[in-house]
Amino acid sequence: MPFQPSSTDGALVVFSGGQDSATCLAWALDRFSRVETLGFDYGQRHAVELACRDTLRDGMAALQGDWKERLGPDHTLELDALGKVSDTALTRDTEIQMTESGLPSTFVPGRNLIFLSFAAALAYRRGLRHIVTGVCETDYSGYPDCRDDTIKALQVALNLGMDSRFVLHTPLMWIDKAQTWQLAESLGGEPLVTLINHESHSCYLGTRGTLHAWGHGCGVCPACELRKSGWTAYEALRGTTHSGNGSHG
Repeated sequence: MPFQPSSTDGALVVFSGGQDSATCLAWALDRFSRVETLGFDYGQRHAVELACRDTLRDGMAALQGDWKERLGPDHTLELDALGKVSDTALTRDTEIQMTESGLPSTFVPGRNLIFLSFAAALAYRRGLRHIVTGVCETDYSGYPDCRDDTIKALQVALNLGMDSRFVLHTPLMWIDKAQTWQLAESLGGEPLVTLINHESHSCYLGTRGTLHAWGHGCGVCPACELRKSGWTAYEALRGTTHSGNGSHG
């Protein structure tokens, strides 16, 4: 008989160490009985994000007892080949700008397709049916591999190619960055918001240093601008300024 993932309630989260994937990890811990995480080292300039993953995992495990029980092993895969074939601002020391194609130079062709294919291969071996990723079609840079149609098509291809019944979950697909902070708050309250704010990493240039109100980062790259504007909108929605989240630097 063809293999089918043995657990209908186990999930694998594509977990980079950024705000979106950290929120997705909390979302998965709130829903599934067993949750494992997967990160990729593909030669990204902001590889510091990988160093944030353990702190985020440990912090979430400490927030709620059931989350600690549900949190399973972490996995990291090296995909140096992706960095070698990609001539982008995320894998080369080049300027971040819009290209003639209309896409930003931070677009890594095939990245999410490759990530999710490897995630499915690992989920197949680990007996996990659900795969969670933080791609989004609302607050994003126009990356075509973040679109809902792409993810739906890939789910079909993966299930056909592996004769399985994987489900690709995209809990952030239709919400913006402010709503992503709201989702984190609904899942783990102020402690989770603070954990993600302080310990996750979004900056394309890999800058940590100063802790701004919205988190660490250079403050000028597209990822920082998006995170900063999302945090400002989130605070406006709450009608308050969070305490203990650092200074505006």
